[in-house]
Amino acid sequence: MKVNPLHIDDFDYELPDERIAKYPLEERDHSNLLVWHKGAIAHRHFYNLPEELPEGTMLVFNNTKVFRARLIMHKPSGARLEVFCLEPHAPADYERAFAARGESSWRCLVGGLKKWKEGPLEIEFEMAGRVCRLEAWRGEQVDKSHVVTFRWDADATFGEVIEHLGRIPIPPYLNRESQEIDNTRYQTVYSRIEGSVAAPTAGLHFTPRLIEELHAGGVATEEVTLHVGAGTFLPVKESDATNHTMHTEHFIVRASTLRNLRQRLGHIVSVGTTSTRTIESIAALGWRVMEQGTPDAERTVGQWEIYDIPEEVTTAELLGALEGWMEREGLEELSASTQIMITPRYRFRIISGLVTNFHQPKSTLLLLISAIVGEEWRTIYRYAMDNGFRFLSYGDSSLLWVNKGSND
Repeated sequence: MKVNPLHIDDFDYELPDERIAKYPLEERDHSNLLVWHKGAIAHRHFYNLPEELPEGTMLVFNNTKVFRARLIMHKPSGARLEVFCLEPHAPADYERAFAARGESSWRCLVGGLKKWKEGPLEIEFEMAGRVCRLEAWRGEQVDKSHVVTFRWDADATFGEVIEHLGRIPIPPYLNRESQEIDNTRYQTVYSRIEGSVAAPTAGLHFTPRLIEELHAGGVATEEVTLHVGAGTFLPVKESDATNHTMHTEHFIVRASTLRNLRQRLGHIVSVGTTSTRTIESIAALGWRVMEQGTPDAERTVGQWEIYDIPEEVTTAELLGALEGWMEREGLEELSASTQIMITPRYRFRIISGLVTNFHQPKSTLLLLISAIVGEEWRTIYRYAMDNGFRFLSYGDSSLLWVNKGSND
């Protein structure tokens, strides 16, 4: 598609450091909730969410789980380096990488890289009553990361080793080290599938009791999996945001989810930008099936690919095409990846609303918010700033209803 310039300075606002929530509230669902619908703003609390969602609504959660991706390792000389695991390299899928024994390779960021000329980094640790050793060997450079091969002699999987040794990678803008509270509170209560280096923070406000209350009120819930990468924190440095290269993230969707989404079109609210990017990317895979006979899931959904789907093709057709292909192939779930960038020019295919926190200035996440509410994002953020809302990952929440476009 031909993409017209999009000036990132038009998506800037002043965010004082004291408005960034450094810690979570004592009770998850006691955060503020800003509700925006067709220009009207209501100030509620998150435990009021069931009152704001009509019966028949479907909430879509991202059930990814943050793993302890930060490892503090040492050279034999004693020099300290940090190895931050981004995504598996060999084996290349998360499930097999976490289940690997003895050896696993990951793409990693390395703090203090100049100190690591040759040889392994190491950690000695105790597990199952004996002293064990984890080594890290530096490999090829991939973009700004390096392939790091881990080898260990413990009778344990890589997932067990990193759970034992690693640290939760809280966002850099919190300007503090991770603490015991982050081990539980930087996870959603429904997190199940390990693979993220950042939490899908819109879901941090939910409690099991609140989810039960939603179900009792006729709100259905569905789950997708998108493993959140470190690229979610990358600012847009290009003056024209369309020149920004969107990061790639891996997702999993089930055939049953496609059926449920198709049945609830017009009533779907995604919980978080990651759930949004996942379910909107599904439409692109459906279009590939309609055009090529296959979703070609090995190929990443491109940054602008979904914008090229003809307006006359309905969302029901797109979801039905992908569901039908999975049924013919005997697949219960499909793994793919997406680089989709949702900007104010985007027409939402699947969602009608979004539950989300308040995002950083000049970020791709703020562009996504503008795609939902248009220029009203400024009014929304000004209200939040003037009324004591807390910002970013551990901050308060909002419920935003799509202002333009329509679901089929």
